Amino acid sequence: MTRRHDRAPGQARTQHRAKYPTLLGALLALVIAVCAGIYVTAAPDRATPSGALADGRPHRDSSAAPVSTGTWVASWATAPVGGEPGTETTGLAGHSVRNVVHADSGGTGARITLSNLYGQSPLDITHATIALSAGDATAAADAGTMRRLTFNGATGVVIPAGEETVSDAVHLLIPHGADVLVTTYSPTPSGPVTYHPHARQISYVATGDRTEDSTGTPYTQQTPYWRYVTALDVLSNEADGTVVVFGDSITDGITSTTNANRRWPDLLGGRLRSALQDGRRLPRYSVVNEGISGNQVLADGLGRPAENQSGLGRFGRDALSRTNAKVVVVDLGINDILRNPRLADPDRVLGGLRTLARDAHARGLKVVGATLMPFEGHRGWTPAREAVRRQINAQIRAGRVYDAVVDFDKALRDPYDPRRLRPDYDSGDHLHPDDRGFAKMAEVFDLRTLKGAGQAEL
Repeated sequence: MTRRHDRAPGQARTQHRAKYPTLLGALLALVIAVCAGIYVTAAPDRATPSGALADGRPHRDSSAAPVSTGTWVASWATAPVGGEPGTETTGLAGHSVRNVVHADSGGTGARITLSNLYGQSPLDITHATIALSAGDATAAADAGTMRRLTFNGATGVVIPAGEETVSDAVHLLIPHGADVLVTTYSPTPSGPVTYHPHARQISYVATGDRTEDSTGTPYTQQTPYWRYVTALDVLSNEADGTVVVFGDSITDGITSTTNANRRWPDLLGGRLRSALQDGRRLPRYSVVNEGISGNQVLADGLGRPAENQSGLGRFGRDALSRTNAKVVVVDLGINDILRNPRLADPDRVLGGLRTLARDAHARGLKVVGATLMPFEGHRGWTPAREAVRRQINAQIRAGRVYDAVVDFDKALRDPYDPRRLRPDYDSGDHLHPDDRGFAKMAEVFDLRTLKGAGQAEL
């Protein structure tokens, strides 16, 4: 706090000069205090205690707040989809789960989000770590980067059924594009494991508490799922905000190459970073993927809570609540056409998409929307469904749904038969692009549409 040194009314100038030493001393004290404050920077959003662990062992640079400056952004994220089949009774009790996630933006600190949304009893995590991967397609960690995670200062946490938790921040230098290992251990059954089934990334499981193992040797089981973990936030000097890509299996990257990070949102993040390095005047944003295969705008899946919850139902959780979200990119609606046993009502689908845009605007977020790509040749295609797709696209292109539009339909359709994907972009099922198609989606995205967050309104 700065002290005020006011001269009394009518005080003589000679008396004022006599106080110069006092004023200089106060000013010097103030400068020293300000300088000291520069070196003490706590992570925002939560207090992060330091000292010894609950079991008396010293911290391994784990729960101390990062001594750095920057902005918290989401560097990786995924949407919880449902309860993993086969885990209904025991969950993964007695196993270490090592998830491999890919950081879009780098940073000097990290924290993770764990979800027990689909559990039926409390999830007891007694040990959790974060580390950089030692290489591609491996459970081995760079031993020097292993950090024990804490939760409000404790080394374990109990997550009630239907809820999630965020770890304390740890000091860890994460380069952009790095694979990060998030490992958890739970000794007791928790019911269904909350998971994301189409990760397109191999993760690992070991028997027993192997959370701090850096060799990877005990991790003999492989899995195509992400379990429990739903977000990695970083304290970043590279990004000032987050772009959330919200969609279905096309966004999820269901036909992209496993372990290669070739989903179109991955490639969009790379394009944005390259453009910034080339000196283009664009927002410094990270890009995260909130796609769910089979997701619809309007309809939920089965169960309570609903598995594969509708876009309307999950938008607040998976998009608006992502750390420092600035822009939402919506590529959703094709499953409302394909999976509806009757002919979908284009006005209802458009109404749902407009609701997403209004909800985003209420939080100061800009919304970029995508046209729906063609799918003739897919088993669900009919001329009537094609007509619905075209009606929805006409409204999107006319600017009656989103703040800005990316025309994936135009970019990826066959010029000789616009009801179909171009053969060289088709994964073979006539609905999902292949790696080249995903690359084209990222290529045609106009990065300038990411400007103007916080000013959007239809």
